[in-house]
Amino acid sequence: MTFEILAAAADAAPQSSFGFLEAMEQGGIIAWSIFTVLVIMSVGSFYILFTKLFEQRKVMAQYKSVRTNFWKANSLREGATKLEKNSAWRQLVDDAVTAEDQHAKMTDKLEAHDWMHGSLARSEDTINSKLASGLPFLATVGATAPFVGLLGTVIGIYRALINIGIAGSASIDKVAGPVGEALIMTAIGLLVAVPAVFAYNWLQGRNKRIQEMLSAFSTDLLAYINSNGSVKPAVMTAPSTQQAAKAAATAPAAKK
Repeated sequence: MTFEILAAAADAAPQSSFGFLEAMEQGGIIAWSIFTVLVIMSVGSFYILFTKLFEQRKVMAQYKSVRTNFWKANSLREGATKLEKNSAWRQLVDDAVTAEDQHAKMTDKLEAHDWMHGSLARSEDTINSKLASGLPFLATVGATAPFVGLLGTVIGIYRALINIGIAGSASIDKVAGPVGEALIMTAIGLLVAVPAVFAYNWLQGRNKRIQEMLSAFSTDLLAYINSNGSVKPAVMTAPSTQQAAKAAATAPAAKK
């Protein structure tokens, strides 16, 4: 008889379901608004990550063509035709050609050199600015996403306290929803911020490498123009690179 009474009481007790959707529904429009903002941040971060990664890989791959094909040309204009249009390297060469044409109009040699150097520096800055576009968004997401999630946490805890005050007791069915919402918002905020920070630092490091290559290429262009084509970097092909590596490996043995 006792077991029958307990079973009947259990069947009559209100059944509460707990989960992500239930917690968000209890949070209402505020919880869903914060969740939507965090989703937008996350989608935007991954979009910038993949688009910038593709852009960087393209620039680095084009640099191999510059080192092997461009410097084989007899002039900058001829070398420019061997570069892909709308590429960073083609832009530098085109700007160098334009600066070279204007260089002849300079009466002071020192002023002419400064003009050439400044023109290439401006071209580098334009390319670097384009490569860095989108990275401030990643930095903003990494810095603000935890606080956006924390806002949802504060609201969830506040709602839990209100439910406790209304019910007069801290029963699990009164506080589970708001507390669950608070923990979910904290976790989502961190899940959005951490990848954004990693992506920002990684892309920044790759951009610095590209900046070094652009600066070296600009220096080579400036030397080529000022020397009327006499000074230019050695063209390293695949066989010559392998021969140089073999020579470097056998050099210590020869000394012994």
